[in-house]
Amino acid sequence: METREKIKAALVCHCKRYPKLQIRDMFKYIYQSSFGCEHMISSPEAVEDYIRKETEQYVSVAEEVIEPLDGDYCRVHLDVIREGLSASTLAKLFYLSAGHVEDGRERLSEKLSVLSEAVEEGVIPFEKETVIEALKEWREADYPACHHSEVFRAAYAPAYRLIKKEYAVFLPLFMRIDRMLREGQVTLAMEGGSASGKTTLSNLLAQVYDCTVFHMDDFFLRPEQRTKERFAEPGGNVDRERFLEEVLLPLHRQESVAYRRFDCSTFTLAEPVLMKPSKLTVIEGAYSMHPELAKYYNLSVFLELSADLQRKRIEKRNTPELAKRFFEEWIPMEQKYFTEFKVKERCDMICKTEAVM
Repeated sequence: METREKIKAALVCHCKRYPKLQIRDMFKYIYQSSFGCEHMISSPEAVEDYIRKETEQYVSVAEEVIEPLDGDYCRVHLDVIREGLSASTLAKLFYLSAGHVEDGRERLSEKLSVLSEAVEEGVIPFEKETVIEALKEWREADYPACHHSEVFRAAYAPAYRLIKKEYAVFLPLFMRIDRMLREGQVTLAMEGGSASGKTTLSNLLAQVYDCTVFHMDDFFLRPEQRTKERFAEPGGNVDRERFLEEVLLPLHRQESVAYRRFDCSTFTLAEPVLMKPSKLTVIEGAYSMHPELAKYYNLSVFLELSADLQRKRIEKRNTPELAKRFFEEWIPMEQKYFTEFKVKERCDMICKTEAVM
């Protein structure tokens, strides 16, 4: 949970951003930062339809498209639709963000306590008696979700959806994908080092776009390929030849793909898996942007994180023995490949994943 000083700073910042806000608008901010979007949502399609209608009437006055809240969520203003994000994508992100927050009540109580303290100190421009009375009324009603005040609506014309901050990091990528999908098919390569969040993001893309995802981890080297010379190659730690033949070339011809996953327990290839190409196809994993493969994509993204956070994530996810192999074998191979082929520089986009997943 956030510290009291951090909460107070966020409340003060919110007042400065919206100088005409009323106490009800402050309650709404606190409620959203505590519970996120705990809404009863029938379907993403219903949300999408409502967003489309709202966008038609929306007059933008927002200073920023993404407005962080004090907590795990942020407000995404409908300007993102005009900047390229589809109503469908925003609706699905909102739908995926909705859910019960286990410690929501605890967060709410803490933030209201900080609000009272800030009012007492005079750092928030509300009369003490007004806040006490409004808090008493809201508490007696068991803290229901509240609407913006008429004053706030008239001044700022709020039109936004709440989504998780971990999703908002990737909004520029989603916007790029949506703009490209309007023109045709997209084949996306997702690069990055170990524990950078590639699998997590590919799972999110699959949920949002119902797209086909291929994993480079399914193309480890076969026993006969595991030679000293092969491991010495930059990017040699993957069966790129088989990946090209079984996946990328059929995709390029817009044909169905029949590929064999590498079984790490037996060091053999499994039975072929048949997958049909979709409008968006995602190739997830290090070595996907090898020069022999890169020309088959029309979009690429590199997920970046610090070495310190990478180490923490790997140590958390793996046994000490397996983590040691990451640090001494696999990560040096990745870094050699990234450096030799300037992989990050060649990608169309870079997403920093420090604060997410």
